[in-house]
Amino acid sequence: WKLKTANGVVIATEKKLPSILVDETSVQKIQSLTPNIGVVYSGMGPDFRVLVRKSRKQAQQYYRLYKETIPVTQLVRETAAVMQEFTQSGGVRPFGVSLLIAGYDDNGPQLYQVDPSGSYFSWKASAMGKNVSNAKTFLEKRYTEDMELDDAIHTAILTLKEGYEGQISANNIEIGVIRADREFNNNLCYSQFNPFMFLLVV
Repeated sequence: WKLKTANGVVIATEKKLPSILVDETSVQKIQSLTPNIGVVYSGMGPDFRVLVRKSRKQAQQYYRLYKETIPVTQLVRETAAVMQEFTQSGGVRPFGVSLLIAGYDDNGPQLYQVDPSGSYFSWKASAMGKNVSNAKTFLEKRYTEDMELDDAIHTAILTLKEGYEGQISANNIEIGVIRADREFNNNLCYSQFNPFMFLLVV
């Protein structure tokens, strides 16, 4: 789940583990591609890791050439091109993931969804994965153009709660935030936010 506001972007995802024996600290669904761009996925984890590696390499190549960080739109386009190439190459299969990419550059906060086909779209708020239709309906009702970042975090968690079985805790969701300072932070913990906000959720 992802929301764009005037002063930043929020990514939130549930972290479903195959067993209670898995160490949840070893699983990260939200990754940073550059200091100002983050990504989350729905689908096959190993495919996601390949795309993260390719995207980071593309970002470094751009930096080495121009000595500045790659624009969000360009990195999205390069990543989508890799995904599209795998839909028509012999001996390979398409990537089994959809991506939500969030970033902040000279054009302000950016938010994109990239499909396995390689098509990509800019969004104000989006959702993917299970219960996607319910989540998008929920976002359509709650999203506003003048939404502040803290409200967006709250809305993202409420959207997760809509389709979540069980109780949300610090161990089973991840949140990534990029603010106007252009620093993507995906090391936020549940307790860092206003505790009152979570009384409405849990």
